[in-house]
Amino acid sequence: MRSEATTLGAMKATVVYESLTGNTALAGQIIARELTAAGIETVACPITEVNLQSLSESDLVVVGSWTDGLFFFGQKPGRGARLATLPVIDGKQAAVYCTYAINAGKTLTKLSRIVGLRGGDVIGGFAIKRSRIEEDASEFVDRLLAQVDTASA
Repeated sequence: MRSEATTLGAMKATVVYESLTGNTALAGQIIARELTAAGIETVACPITEVNLQSLSESDLVVVGSWTDGLFFFGQKPGRGARLATLPVIDGKQAAVYCTYAINAGKTLTKLSRIVGLRGGDVIGGFAIKRSRIEEDASEFVDRLLAQVDTASA
């Protein structure tokens, strides 16, 4: 899947995450590494330290959060109010991811809504299981690259 480097080389991306225990940050770093390997210049940063220059230059914005709530219901993006302060990203393709232990519930749907309200055109999302961060983050990037190709064609 990494053959898109020549067609996606001019793209730039920013991965913004809200992390509580470090799992979502780790997933964000892996996503950034995989996007970079695909030829997309990528910066990863926590929501509390958004790289505004990178964000303004990005064609793609990936936003991640941990899953908050009870085990089987009430799941939502962790610190959703903080994520809602993401700078406006009008006209940018966006994707979302969440990390979870047992059940992600509607976390991706709720996170997509937050990102959409900030102006992002959400083209996909992925729930990353805490015990499979490396594998799931890589799979998310593979799927995302296919969507970005489709969306930009």
